[in-house]
Amino acid sequence: MKSRTLSQIKDKIDKGEATVLTAEEVSRLVKEGNKPGFDDVDVVTTGTCGIMSGTAAVLHIKVGEPGSFKKASKILLNGVPGFPGPCPNEWLGTVDLIVYGTSHSIYDDDYGGGFLFQDIIKGNEIKVKMESTNGETIETITTIDDMGTAQMVGTRLAFKNYTAFVNPSEESVASIFNAVNMEGPYKGLSFSGCGELNPLQNDPHMRNIKEGVRVLLCGSVGIVLGQGTRSSQEKPNLMISADMRQMDPLYVGGYKTADGPEVFNSVAAAIPILNEDILKDTLITNKEIKLPVADIRGRHQVLGFTDYASVWEDITERPVYYPEGCQKCELCLVCERCPTGAFKSNFDEEICFGCGMCNYSCPHGAFQMKRGKIRLNIDEKLVELPIVCRQSDIIRARKLAEELKKRVINGSFYLSE
Repeated sequence: MKSRTLSQIKDKIDKGEATVLTAEEVSRLVKEGNKPGFDDVDVVTTGTCGIMSGTAAVLHIKVGEPGSFKKASKILLNGVPGFPGPCPNEWLGTVDLIVYGTSHSIYDDDYGGGFLFQDIIKGNEIKVKMESTNGETIETITTIDDMGTAQMVGTRLAFKNYTAFVNPSEESVASIFNAVNMEGPYKGLSFSGCGELNPLQNDPHMRNIKEGVRVLLCGSVGIVLGQGTRSSQEKPNLMISADMRQMDPLYVGGYKTADGPEVFNSVAAAIPILNEDILKDTLITNKEIKLPVADIRGRHQVLGFTDYASVWEDITERPVYYPEGCQKCELCLVCERCPTGAFKSNFDEEICFGCGMCNYSCPHGAFQMKRGKIRLNIDEKLVELPIVCRQSDIIRARKLAEELKKRVINGSFYLSE
């Protein structure tokens, strides 16, 4: 078996001689019949973007002057509850706290931790309201520049493989796995995962992407702390931490679901091609990656299988908005349902997640998009399921994988052992 050392790959990078490809570029070569050999590629960069519920922020915030209160008992950031501690910071005028990405504002049911994290990273002013153990209430404004610490910790990120969901029942079902209540029976499908671009799909045995390795989390250089919660040999995932100050708000934010706001993140990882077995794992294509379809009410009751080619190929990745088709409805379903708030009075393509909810919801066809559909054999019957909601964004995943590729080539991202 051919092999090389990481030092040899780094030497080639330093000399400008290394071949670095994204996982999509590798898969494209395979589909075209030009499967790369061991001598054709030195590093493969991967990426994913989607709802990643196990996300929290660890913050250190100045609330008042030293001696102004003993310690915090409750705290709100833009109405989103935080959890003071574990350090009490007694009499320091500051608060250590943890905020969950899935926490909901007490004032706005559509605003949650993910939206808050994006506002923090953008440098927006954050309204802080704190209650002390002695009963004082202090209100102030903070920004990320004022924070002593702003660290994101993802406890369960970048699953190797995901599950798609349908509703076999007559009654609609509210779930975090769809932007609106999912109608049934078998009226549509929601899914997550970026298929052949997913980091652990290209390193299923975790030969490279493992504890101590550097990755990009929402554009910031982070560290893999180890395997995440619920990680298994069949469905591994990662625990990652990174400084929020270095993050790009494009890659992180809130995402409204039928069961409340969630948080989306983006992860990119580099895979040095140290031997032929590692290369072989990166030669995967969407057609080869199974996507189980489960009952949205049970999550573990698998009804059948499709593949990622069925959901990501022969589709459009972003809607096209035709303002002349907008009827200015008194109750705009697109405004109400858009998970990221990309459509209010106008369409903001940068905020758009490509979920397809606008095309699914607008009765006047103001948003045109090819969302795709799958066919599934259930109980010996062929069922056709339109894709109603994507909970992963292939464009952000691709963009971050390409960003990592540039950083590897120019030497600003250091490949770790």
